[in-house]
Amino acid sequence: MNAHELLKEYISKMISLSEEEFEYVFSHFKEQRFTKGQTIISAGDKVNSEYFVVEGCLKSFYINEDVKMFILQFSMPTWWASDFEALYSGEKAKINVDCITDATVLMLSNEDREKLCREIHAMEHFFRWRTNKGYVATQKRLLSFMNNDTKHRYEELLALYPQLYNLVPKHLIAAYLGVSRETLSRLYNS
Repeated sequence: MNAHELLKEYISKMISLSEEEFEYVFSHFKEQRFTKGQTIISAGDKVNSEYFVVEGCLKSFYINEDVKMFILQFSMPTWWASDFEALYSGEKAKINVDCITDATVLMLSNEDREKLCREIHAMEHFFRWRTNKGYVATQKRLLSFMNNDTKHRYEELLALYPQLYNLVPKHLIAAYLGVSRETLSRLYNS
């Protein structure tokens, strides 16, 4: 499915737009291709855009002062990625976003998103729905971290996103789960 069709299908799950309205919305997105390992956002960058994944897999991550990586999110097709705090506040990025695989994304600037929300009320509703959906997913992940052991979190991730295990190196899955590669290996082989 091409970028145009994928975005149209994704948006139409929540709102109805005329063909003309959708074409206008789509005209605000810029398709970009990245290669495996390529950085999209680095900590310290000014962030002006968010990215809708069409193909491939991205990771959003934070590196602390001890140079330990914490993965916040893997973004697969129809997922969005950015440093949203930096995007909305104008502060410099704290989150890094890069490509686990070759990737195609649709980039939408903060300015264009706000413009679409002002001009097409249904798009404001769409972006509110998308933000709420992301908030719920983050809350579920946080609650899982607080209430479940590593084995349960691992099994939960496998059940929700089995395709990750073919896309993402095991050391990155370990970083997402907050465990060492060795701990993950024990779970993976059990």
